[in-house]
This record gives sequence, structure tokens and C-alpha cells, in this order.
Amino acid sequence: MEPFTSDRLPLPRNMIENSMFEEEPDVVDLAKEPCLHPLEPDEVEYEPRGSRLLVRGLGEHEMDEDEEDYESSAKLLGMSFMNRSSGLRNSAAGYRQNPDGTCSVPSARTMVVCAVIILLAISVIMVIYLLPRCTFTKEGCHKKNQSMELIQPVATNGKLFPWAQIRLPTAIMPLRYELNLHPNLISMTFKGSVTISLQALQFTWNIILHSTGHNISRVTFMSAVSSQEKQVEFLEYPLHEQIAIVAPEALLEGHNYTLKIEYSANISSSYYGFYGISYTDESNNKKYFAATQFEPLAARSAFPCFDEPALKATFIIKIIREEQYTALSNMPKKSSVTMKDGLVQDEFFESVKMSTYLVAFIVGEMKNLSQDINGTLVSIYSVPEKIGQVHHALETTVKLLEFYQNYFEIPYPLKKLDLVAIPDFEAGAMENWGLLTFREETLLYDSNTSSMADRKLVTKVIAHELAHQWFGNLVTMQWWNDLWLNEGLATFMEYFSLEKIFKELSSYEDFLDARFKTMKKDSLNSSHPISSSVQSSEQIEEMFDALSYFKGASLLLMLKTYLGEDVFRRALVLYLRNHSYASIQSDDLWDSFNEVTNKTLDVKKMMKTWTLQKGFPLVTVQRKGTELLIKQERFFLNMKPEIQPSDASYLWHIPLSFVTEGRNFSKHQLVSFLDKKSDVINLTEEVQWIKVNTDMTGYYIVHYADNDWDAIIKQLKINPYVLSDKDRANLINNIFELAGLGRVPLQRAFDLIGYLGNETYTAPITETLFQTGLIYNLLEKLGYTDLASRLVTRVFKLLQNQIQQQNWTDDGTPSARELRSALLEFACTHNLEDCSNTAMKLFDNWRESNGTLSLPTDVMTAVFKVGARTEKGWLFLLSKYTSIGSEAEKNKILEALASSEDVRKLYWLMKTSLSGDTIRTQKLSFVIRTVGRNFPGHLLAWDFVKENWNKLVQKFHLGSYTIQSIVAGSTHLFSTKVHLLEVQTFFENQSEATFQLRCVQEALEIIQLNIQWMEKNLKTLTWWL
Repeated sequence: MEPFTSDRLPLPRNMIENSMFEEEPDVVDLAKEPCLHPLEPDEVEYEPRGSRLLVRGLGEHEMDEDEEDYESSAKLLGMSFMNRSSGLRNSAAGYRQNPDGTCSVPSARTMVVCAVIILLAISVIMVIYLLPRCTFTKEGCHKKNQSMELIQPVATNGKLFPWAQIRLPTAIMPLRYELNLHPNLISMTFKGSVTISLQALQFTWNIILHSTGHNISRVTFMSAVSSQEKQVEFLEYPLHEQIAIVAPEALLEGHNYTLKIEYSANISSSYYGFYGISYTDESNNKKYFAATQFEPLAARSAFPCFDEPALKATFIIKIIREEQYTALSNMPKKSSVTMKDGLVQDEFFESVKMSTYLVAFIVGEMKNLSQDINGTLVSIYSVPEKIGQVHHALETTVKLLEFYQNYFEIPYPLKKLDLVAIPDFEAGAMENWGLLTFREETLLYDSNTSSMADRKLVTKVIAHELAHQWFGNLVTMQWWNDLWLNEGLATFMEYFSLEKIFKELSSYEDFLDARFKTMKKDSLNSSHPISSSVQSSEQIEEMFDALSYFKGASLLLMLKTYLGEDVFRRALVLYLRNHSYASIQSDDLWDSFNEVTNKTLDVKKMMKTWTLQKGFPLVTVQRKGTELLIKQERFFLNMKPEIQPSDASYLWHIPLSFVTEGRNFSKHQLVSFLDKKSDVINLTEEVQWIKVNTDMTGYYIVHYADNDWDAIIKQLKINPYVLSDKDRANLINNIFELAGLGRVPLQRAFDLIGYLGNETYTAPITETLFQTGLIYNLLEKLGYTDLASRLVTRVFKLLQNQIQQQNWTDDGTPSARELRSALLEFACTHNLEDCSNTAMKLFDNWRESNGTLSLPTDVMTAVFKVGARTEKGWLFLLSKYTSIGSEAEKNKILEALASSEDVRKLYWLMKTSLSGDTIRTQKLSFVIRTVGRNFPGHLLAWDFVKENWNKLVQKFHLGSYTIQSIVAGSTHLFSTKVHLLEVQTFFENQSEATFQLRCVQEALEIIQLNIQWMEKNLKTLTWWL
């Protein structure tokens, strides 16, 4: 699956709101020493109002019912203790006052009574303190305290449910499903029946499988011996989305059985399972469409099944539809039969053996364009009015399919390959075997409105999903802990294939950028190993993040570079051949590499240091004559020593590559291997400079001694082109990240980019704009507008020549065109040169033509953003958004609309995206991120998320990529302790599962880092700029 982001990877940025909690008398602290004297007025302690808000997460008079119950229970227990205490004081026999006013020694009986009372009081207080808050609520703790239920879970009918674990038992293996579906797209309901052929692997009386949201009407069971259907009892356990079939006879090991379940259900209104949407066509008629998105855990909502990736089976699917609709599934259509009531039943051929999350079916009005390639019919489907935008996708798919079949030496196994553009789809795309589903913007290409970035996006996403037909579909991870085997391999092949057959697109620039952003995420304490233990649905959803995709791909790039392309390819082919139609673990991949390398290198041992621990190494390099002293430690993006990781526990096996001056060594990289904390590399001669991690193919950051940084900076000013553009971008990234860590003065980072006046390549310039943009955002949101302006002026002086050379056309190579987009957007955003005036003239001409005038696609976003600054321009863009048919153009308009400075418009955009009327809900995370990025909307976005949190997690599952994006996009610019406490309090007052989400912990960590960065660098920036 391709998680969709039309933006760069979510990244830490910075911001502040200058506000404070006022303090007011709130809670009197009565926990003083139990003296007989009353509290004097000056002994009363006050708790700041802000502190109370943090504990409760509510306003002053907004205690919720749970807290009222908790507080009243505590008061009752406290009063009981106080009553006992007052009774004790009234017992005058216990204490007798001497004439001099001192107290006599109490009697033994009194001391025993006092001791008992004190013990009781302490016990009561400890109970109140230690019990979970939910103990005192009306609902109790049944959701969090399930120890009894785990021993004997109870089904919905009150009977004991025979299975207590989230994972299914291993006693049953499904062999084949026969699925019959009859969807009604008007009522958004469907009827279904599924017949499952299964085999008992162990003796058992129960069949446990997944089902959720089904009204099951009948369940029958049949053994191969009796061949007689028997109606059987079933139990439902919604907490684990499981049902249990109580068999009428014992299931014997090795025997086959048949289970049939008849049911009905609603077509989902979210983006999960079998879901339905409506849209209006070009004639403004309302149309209905139903599609599936099963990965990771939603097949169980469409039909009862064994919904775990390792439990592969074959599938026969039959769909009853109305005549005007087309029905598609994974396999080619076997037959279409018109029924008596005018409905049509389509039956599809039996599938290959596959996981349930890859099953797919679609019902809707569609047209297609097809081409046969070596016996496989490749078809691109869209809604009828957009069929003219599928040509690029068809041409791209044919080329990629041929490349993959040749590279893997394994033919694509199905007779057809459908790619379908879905009008409303949450993910970027999904690799269902033989029926790939996409957002319209990731499959359709309009030559009049699609930019070079749009073309590259479509090409990359198709390459990713086609790679999955081998990595993920043919060979599948056993469980979601190894999701990176699917996504990391598909992401690597996505970029690798583009470099081989679409080299002109310079996709290496995108891969480089993705590695930079992924390492930013991986340097946080909230990161995780790419192979991590997961159980709950939230944990599984959270595995679909940048680490599974881009860190996985980056590690494979590092391995390919170290072993060589031939060895790497042979290992992948062996892996696919050995495990076709099977389910595997990470070790199976490394075993294939070890078999090819003949254990000259223990690839498994090496790669486990990268997959089983989070983070990555910081390699420190120092030249001493002909010796190169190197050492490794974890690169940890936190400047607080108290939460630094234990250095001893982190060790990587690092393939080190480097280039140096002299004898044209930049053309011939040198390689070493670091598998201990430190080592010495002997060079053949003394050199003036050295650059480690050639072309940034290694997944690590490099820090040099002061004199080595100076030598590199000097060389860049003399002749930057002795290093590749990847190396130059890598140096820029590393020095700014090290400055953020406090290892390098920020001024030295700006010294390094001083050469940029001579830079002509895209990657170093875009990385500079990104790194300086982070600092700009911090200063702007803090209110240091003058300092922020001086920073922009400094960057502009570096890039002035390149900006002035840009023209407002679509001329040049793909890389040059993307650089034009970045530079002109930078110039227009900050009103540099004559950029805004030129853009406004182009916009006015376009508006006067009612949008019929053709604008250069690469500068369209910059033009629209400038045009959206006026009321008239914003409203015109909105009217065009609702009427045009190009998703590429609509995306550019939407970004411009969400960049407005009018907070009322921004709030309306987010609200409208959530409702899904004018703007589809699939766009909501993009709208929130865009609103939250700019000064007028950075607080508004967070307020909107808080206000609508419950709706968001109903529409998008907790932990999903969309929720990750929304949390990051609405908080990553915060950089005050006030906002840190506010975000923390908000999530603490949600469920425990919500607060423990990695994206929530990451958001809190990023805010802390923003605060630290500001405290460390503000004075330096003020003096230096």
C-alpha cells in the first residue's frame, strides 16, 4: 500500500504562541503536618490554574462525569477518615494535659487504636491513589482491565467464548473461499454468503475466525465424510472481531471440512473494508461507486475470514450487480449471467493462493483502455468522463511490467492486470493482486494541467504497486511486524526501476530527499525498529509509516551498493523463487543473501543490527596524516543528557564508503567496514579533504573534525563539482542536522552553503531551502519577524542568480523544471524580486479567460497562491475547484486556497473537507497540514483537530497514516512549554491507546526539540544575522 502524501514527509518544524496561564487561588493544600493548630493564612498554598488544567485537561467548571464520580468517591473516603480522626480527638481519655500545658504520654490502648486508625487511613489513601481513575466511574475499567476477560472472554450472548487471544489459533487452515455478494449502492447495504473449505491441522472442537459488523443469519458445517450440511451455533466476540463456530463433531487432524456463513451488512461509510461513495459526473448527475480497501485488517468487515497474512487461500468471487455497472475483482471474469429480475451475476475465475488483505472487488460505472503484453491484458479504468487521462498510466504500466518480469526472472502470474482510479480513496494506492486501486491523482495524468512533479508521482506510485505483485503478493510477510519486507522492498524497487527505465525523471533526487526526512524521524526517541512486535490494530496501523517504507528501502540501497548490483539481484531472485506463494520472516530474506554470498559476508548478522534496533549511527571522522580515525555512536536528536540512550547498547555493522581529492578519486569510491565502536583506516597518502558516505548511499550521518569541515567548505568554494550533487546535498543535510544537535556551530553550516551561488543542481538547493525554511518557520512563529526577514535576505543573496535565471515556462529537463517550481515559490512567498507581480499578472489573465487560458504547469501553484491573496481571486479559485475535472489542477488550487491568511476561510476549508461535500474527505489531512504550515493557520489547525478528534478517528482508524499525518501537521510548529502541556493534556484525556500512539509521542518530542533548539540558537542567530 502507498500511504498518500502530496507533501514532503511529515517533519519537525517550529512555532510559538506567546501566551501564559494566569495563576489564581484554586486548591488549598490541606496535607500539612497533622498539628492541632489551625492553618495560618500565610500557610495556605495555592495551585496555579494552569496546573489544574493540566491534570484535568478541562476548563475551570468543566469536570466530566468520570471525574465527578472519581472526585466524589475520593471525598466520601476522605470524609470517612476525617470523621474517624475527629472521633479520636474527642476521646479525651486518650490524652491528658499536664498543668504545665504539655501532653502526657498516651496509654498503650490509645497508641494501639491510633496505630490501627493511621494504618486504615493510609490504606484508604493508597487505594484511592493507586487504583486507576476508571475504578470510580460509572462504566468501570472493563476496557483497560481485562485480565479476567482474557482468561475467559464472554461472547455477546453471555456464553463463554473459547478463545482469548488477538491472534487466531493455528488449528485450522483455510484452503478456498467461495464468496457471493449482492451490493445495493442506493441503500449502501449488501447481502453475502461465504463458503470456506478448510483443513484441521490439529484436533479441535472450535473454528475461530474474524468477522465484524455482520448480521449473521445462518451458519452450516459439513465434513468431507458425511457430506451433510448441519446448522451450527456461533459465538461473537466483538472486542477481538472474532467469531467461534461450535462444530457438531470433533475436527480431526488432516481432515477437510466446509463452513458456510450467510450474512448481511452495511457498505462502509469510512475508507475501510467494502465502502461506498457518491460523486457527481460532468452532467451533475449523482453517481454511486463501491470499492474495497482491506489492508491491513478490513477483509473481516466484508466477509467472515481468517484475516491474517500468513493464512493464504484461493478465492472464487461472484457479484450480483445492476446492468449499468461494471464489476471487477482480482481475477478475469469467467461468466456474466442475466437473472430474472434484470440483475447480472458476474463470476470470476478462482484466484491464486493469496492473503485476505489482497482480495478486492469494485462495482461502479467505469471505462477502460487496454493493451495485451505477453498474454497479460493490462487495463486502466476510470470514471467515464476521465478516460482521456489514462494514456500515460497505460504506457508506464506496460514498460514497468516488462522490466519487473525480466529483472525478477519470474513472470507475472495472472492473465490480467487492472489499475483503477477511485473517485474517493484514502491511501495513495493499493496493490490488490490483479486489481490495483489508486487515487485519481496518483493514476490519471492530464497533459494540460499536470506538472512534472505530477508526472513523476504517477510513475512512482505505479512502479511501487507493480513491485508489490512480487514483493508482498507472491511472497508475503507472516505477520505485520515484518511489514517492511513488503513496503521497504516495493519502495526500493520503485526508485530502482525508475532509474533504469525513466532515468530522465531524476528520481534519485526524490529518494535522497525521502532518506533525509526519514532519518529526521528515526533520530527521535519515539522511533522504532523497522521489525517490531505488534499485536493491536492501532500498533499494526502505525507500522505503515516512513520507516517501514523509506528506511527499509534505504537499508536495501546500502546493501546493494556494498554487495554490488549483480549479487544483490541474484539474492532477490533466489528469495522470490524459494518462497513463492508462501509467507516469510526477515531471516528468510537474509538467508537468501547469505546463500548467494556463500557466507563471505554474514548478511544476516550485519542487517539485523539495522532492522532490530531503532535509529542510526553518527560516524565521526578525523584525519591524522595518512590515518583516518573513525568511531560510531547513535545519532540521537535530543540535547538533554538525562534522556540520552545508553551508548553501549547501540552498535551497527556499517559499510563505509568515501571519496577524496587527488588522482580523480572522486570517480572511484573506497569502501571499508566498521563493526565495532571505533577503528582506524589507513590511506595510501595524505589528502586535503575527505568525504565519507559517497552519494549518501549509507544510512548514517557523518561528523568531521573542525579542520576537515574547513577543508570541505574550502573545496566547495573552489570547485564544488569534484563531488556529486548527491554528496553536496548530503553535506548540507548533515551539517544542519549536526548544528541542530549542537555538534557544529550554526554559523559553520551557513559557511558551507556559501558556495551556492555556483550551484546548478536541484538536490543541494532544495535541501538548503528546506533546512533554512525550518529556521524561518521557528523565527516567524515566535514573532521574530525582523530576524526571519534577515534570514530570507541571506538565503536570497545566495540564490539570487538562480532565481533571476528562471522563466515562467515548462521548458527544461524534469529536474530543472522542479527546481524552477521550488525557486519561484520561494521568491513569491517572500515577495522577492518581481515574482509576485509576475505571478499576479499571469493569474489575472487566467481569471479573465475564465480559466481557459493555459498556464505553465510547473509554476501553476505559485501563480494560484499569489492569486488567492485577494478576495476575488480566492473565490474564483474555489469556483474552479468545484467545476474542473483535472485532479492535478484541483490539488494546486486547493493548496492555494489553504494558504490564505483569512482564518475564516481556512476554518471553512477544514470543516468542508471533513464533511466531504465540496472537498472530498480524502483531502482533509492535506488541508490540515497546509493550513497548519502558515502563520495565520498554525493555531487554527490544532484547534480544529481537538474540536473534531472523535469524528477524525471514526473516519480514519486510530494509528492510520492519515491520523499520523494530521497529528504531525497540526502540532509540529509548536515550540512553547504552554503548547507542549496543552498537546500532552489533550491526548492524556483521550484513551490510553490514543496517548500511547507513536505519532502522539513523536509530536510531543518534536515540540520539546523545538523549544530546546530555540533556547540554544536564538542569541547566536540574533548576533550573526
